[in-house]
Amino acid sequence: METAGKIFATGVCHTDAYTLSGSDPEGLFPVILGHEGAGKVESVGEGVTKFKQGDTVVPLVTQGQGLLPDGTSRFTCQGKQVFHFMGTSTFSEYTVVADISLAKVNDKAPMDRVCLLGCGISTGYGAALNTAKVEPGSTCAVFGLGAVGLAVIMGCKVAGATRIIGVDINPSKFEKAKEFGATEFVNPKDSSKPVQEVALEMCKSCIRTVLTF
Repeated sequence: METAGKIFATGVCHTDAYTLSGSDPEGLFPVILGHEGAGKVESVGEGVTKFKQGDTVVPLVTQGQGLLPDGTSRFTCQGKQVFHFMGTSTFSEYTVVADISLAKVNDKAPMDRVCLLGCGISTGYGAALNTAKVEPGSTCAVFGLGAVGLAVIMGCKVAGATRIIGVDINPSKFEKAKEFGATEFVNPKDSSKPVQEVALEMCKSCIRTVLTF
């Protein structure tokens, strides 16, 4: 069950660069990269019932192997097969995905922002809630205040953490981190001690410590 759509916005994730470098053992070439996209449904295939033409959607990473669930590709170039990437391939004006690889979003949502739900935000938010399982009253340390780190902070706050320590060598990031819920900040350059020791001294009664990069 497949859906074809037009991509209106896409983010660039480090995973795209990592795969392009040839370092990813699962990377297959030639390939259309990209997995942080947002777009509109153009058409739906047989058996698709959850989506219709015109829906605003975010593609989701659901499979690798460079192919759709049925083991085939929908991309070609000069008569040769081109592989899919993470089931999404958002570095393309149009893409084809399995219906399980889509989430419908509000039509009014700005696509240049909501596209980050496809990876960066969901990765960090899910790490706090589903992987670390942050508990109410926890003290958390988040290492790295990029997009994923900010999403971790957001997840920690929703989970009820009372202290959220942001760790980054760029102090200008702290103001934005506070908007997401960080309560304190540590710059590893400000201490001769290893930063993990500094963080542990700040939260000796930690219930849970969350790490990200």
